[in-house]
Amino acid sequence: MTEAALHVSPSALLEDFSLEMTGQDVRKLEEARGTIPPGTRINVTFLENEDLQTRLGAARAIKGSSFVPVPHISARRLRSRAMLEEFLAALQAEGASGNVFVVGGDPAEPHGPYEDALAVMRTGFLEQYGACHVSVSGYPEGHPAISDRVLWSALEAKAAALGEQRLPGSIITQFSFDSEPVLSWIEEVRARGIGLPVRVGVPGPAGVRRLLGYAARFGVGTGAGIARKYGLSLTNLIGTAGPDRFIRALADGYDARRHGEVKLHFYPFGGLKATSEWISQFRAEGPT
Repeated sequence: MTEAALHVSPSALLEDFSLEMTGQDVRKLEEARGTIPPGTRINVTFLENEDLQTRLGAARAIKGSSFVPVPHISARRLRSRAMLEEFLAALQAEGASGNVFVVGGDPAEPHGPYEDALAVMRTGFLEQYGACHVSVSGYPEGHPAISDRVLWSALEAKAAALGEQRLPGSIITQFSFDSEPVLSWIEEVRARGIGLPVRVGVPGPAGVRRLLGYAARFGVGTGAGIARKYGLSLTNLIGTAGPDRFIRALADGYDARRHGEVKLHFYPFGGLKATSEWISQFRAEGPT
């Protein structure tokens, strides 16, 4: 393989991208359907204010639109073993249990018996109810409430659990505005012997104020230098920004030998349609 073949163009990074939506975004999915490639993986969040039927309805709508539903399982929001099994059984009945994303979740204290994603993975229920691909979370810029030591230990343990269970999987990262820490983190992932494909979290195009609000909420760094690099204006909060600079920088720094398999996962803060249309337009522009 030549040196040039080890790198990718920005548009090539967008092959097989994935998206995220909430259970209440079914109408928005219908509006965006025409601009999303068939077979696209679409994650469904597990929010406190949404019930089982809302989550199932979203998974059903995704599958019915020829996309792949990836329901979230939020370990700390599960109040009992029965709640976990009920959710998985309902997904299986919908034909939507094959791909899941298991995450610890936001509550400071677990609502039930599951402390973290690994505890859910070790129940054996994922395989029992038909899971054939399990995604787990990654935090290139750390987590505001969890130390880096704990994060690395958890990621290594989850990767090992997938290997023991012979379940294919991937890592979906928190979104970022700076490609450098993301690429460095992926190198560290590989150095620790974790070969799972990585889906890098990318903010979809949205208003600057909204993007900064999400950055503050999730503890993602947005210093003045990073903001300028990404294209955010800290003085003009009524403007909008897309991830074109971020994706180009990610492509420039990507090397298959050091980073392995890398794809993109979009958090559509400005809406599914705006994000999918932006992706389509960016891909049409071709390599730059």
